[in-house]
Amino acid sequence: MSGTPLGDFLRARREALKPQDVGLPEHGRRRVKGLRREEVAMLAGVSSDYYVRLEQGRESSPSAQVVDAVARALRLDVAATEHLWLLVRPAEAGVWQHTQSRAVHAQLRQLMDGWTTSPAFVLGPALDLLACNAMARALHEGFARADNLARMVFLDPAGREFYQEWERAAHSCVAEIRAAYGHDPHSTRIAEVVAELSAASPEFVELWARHDVKPKTQESKHLRHPHVGDLHILFSAFGVNGAPHQQLVVYQAEPASPTAEAFERLRARADDVLASHAI
Repeated sequence: MSGTPLGDFLRARREALKPQDVGLPEHGRRRVKGLRREEVAMLAGVSSDYYVRLEQGRESSPSAQVVDAVARALRLDVAATEHLWLLVRPAEAGVWQHTQSRAVHAQLRQLMDGWTTSPAFVLGPALDLLACNAMARALHEGFARADNLARMVFLDPAGREFYQEWERAAHSCVAEIRAAYGHDPHSTRIAEVVAELSAASPEFVELWARHDVKPKTQESKHLRHPHVGDLHILFSAFGVNGAPHQQLVVYQAEPASPTAEAFERLRARADDVLASHAI
């Protein structure tokens, strides 16, 4: 182990590639997992010694040309390349270290509460649920603690039933936390979540070691609520102005679909919860 975030990332991405992935021949049985260091160096156009120093954390200021060349050699996508740059230039991520807060602005909470037909919630960088509207609380009512999406996926038995594509959800959670870690590798909260999950979930440990990076994107999800049934949802994630470490997530249903009907039943459950709290 290199003991540095940059070295761990480069090694994981190197080990995830096969020679045929980068157009290299594969002769016989290989003694190393993935590509060899000298193969990455050749693809990047740098010396083997220089690349070894980079992966071992002994080269602290590679040029922009070298970083871009290594990203191309390792076939990094846009998100992973951004993550590489953050590891190379950690000072550029400093803005996150001074703006993190678990507080959600009152106007945003009011906006979410006005959405009575769509679950909406605010996520922190460690995937903490910082605020939820009534529909989101009703959606996650089957969990013992609806406080952190990664905990809910990996540690709560309800997660295996709720997320019908569990492996996909697990991979997404880990890749999103890894992306946030690139912005703030000194985040106490991210470290707490990673430590908790690492101690209790071998599956999390395996995925975390892959160093996959993926910010939250717009896509579909297949969920199963314990009371309203299957939900095929579309979700969107938006950055929050004034709190760049927070994301507003909104779940929606196709009009006139079975999921839209299920959302009506979910809304009734949300109304019942609000009514009981008002008594």
